[in-house]
Amino acid sequence: MSYGFLSRLSSLVLIGILLSGSALAKELPDFTSLVAENGPAVVNISTKQSTSIPRRLRDLPMPKLPDGSPLEEFFRHFFGEDGPLPEDDIQGRSLGSGFFISADGDVLTNAHVVEGADEIIVRTSDRREFIAKVIGSDKRSDIALLKVEATNIPKVHIGSSKDLEVGEWVLAIGSPFGFESSATAGIVSAKGRSLPSENYVPFIQTDVAINPGNSGGPLFNLKGEVVGVNSQIYSRTGGFMGLSFAIPIEVAMDVVEQLKTKGRVSRGWLGVLIQDVTRELAESFGMPQPRGALIAKVLPNSPAAAAGLQVGDVILSYNGREIPTSSSLPPLVGATHVGESAKLVVLRQGKQIELTIKIEELPDEDQLASNDKGSDKPSANRLGLVVRDLTADERRQLEVDGGVLIESVERGPAAAVGLAGGDVILMLDNQPVSNRADFDRILEKIEPGRAVAVLIQRGDSRMFYAFKLPKP
Repeated sequence: MSYGFLSRLSSLVLIGILLSGSALAKELPDFTSLVAENGPAVVNISTKQSTSIPRRLRDLPMPKLPDGSPLEEFFRHFFGEDGPLPEDDIQGRSLGSGFFISADGDVLTNAHVVEGADEIIVRTSDRREFIAKVIGSDKRSDIALLKVEATNIPKVHIGSSKDLEVGEWVLAIGSPFGFESSATAGIVSAKGRSLPSENYVPFIQTDVAINPGNSGGPLFNLKGEVVGVNSQIYSRTGGFMGLSFAIPIEVAMDVVEQLKTKGRVSRGWLGVLIQDVTRELAESFGMPQPRGALIAKVLPNSPAAAAGLQVGDVILSYNGREIPTSSSLPPLVGATHVGESAKLVVLRQGKQIELTIKIEELPDEDQLASNDKGSDKPSANRLGLVVRDLTADERRQLEVDGGVLIESVERGPAAAVGLAGGDVILMLDNQPVSNRADFDRILEKIEPGRAVAVLIQRGDSRMFYAFKLPKP
């Protein structure tokens, strides 16, 4: 093999590598035009919160200092004849992002960005500044609508998060750490995520680099349309670690419309506490696989109570949409207009039944707590259980003569061994349980630290569990 042949072969290989690299580069998205077109509609938001703290130091004793000490004049000013200091005006500033959704100055951002602000300053990419007022905000969705006095403002194009697919490219523009007009890109890594204490928002999960200051900024698809509002990150350090979450733009715009027209946001309410169906629970219910939302508690005076939903029911679908996990249900209920009727498919004692329920408005958190506190439900017992007597219909459906129904499970021995809401206790400490009075009497006589067996019925199956009552 001649040197000339090897040289030509090496050249061909190099050309092939360069061509394949060029082809790969062409497949990667180019965000330059997207940023240029939409950057002017994205704003930086800073806020001020003032707190007056009086400092009265005149009556404090002045420290003893050597004559001629350079600190003598300093301490005389603060402790001596100059009198009390004026009140301190401590100003806190928060930085966030937002974007114009109308040409006449409507700005969309996160509620937590402007919460408690005395003054809100909106700064555009061309260095103009506006004082904004809050039209309204909604903590449950973390959306706020601001207004600035301006006209012919560049605005974003609103898209649809429903068309997003996992793996699709998206881009964020915002002010991370105060660095205005910063663009970061990534892909959609999941949809419909539920986060703790955020039950009514099906978040878009991405790997776009989102940091403090990005909150409230827009998330764009490759068409240059806003599909979400950047809201949260998952982090153990306070900085970006590969997981960020955006509020779907449909949720945000629905909140905006309600804030404009009503000044407040109303959501649908079912009135149940739910949990996931585990593999073990699915097996006990005779389900081929875990799915749905298991009702652990029906709140009193709620739509669910009026419609006849019961503890132990598994909601399989809502208005024709399947419920794969319990976190899928709250956003669907919340998006239902108050007063509308919803159709549910429920698994009860191994049989699927259809129920129609009239959706009411979700009460505020204080009202929910007050209603729950004022109900006549008993407090949790030594096992960490709240139980009640079975109704005649429930006994007939379960084909039992007695027993008590577990309404809820709190931390305690019962939770530790896996008892769950909807289970029926038939025996306790080898004694049959006819009703709640029986249950309370038996439980009261059990000595702490002794192993106790309990027989429960879950769906069509029965099983024994054993636990020890904690010592005082």
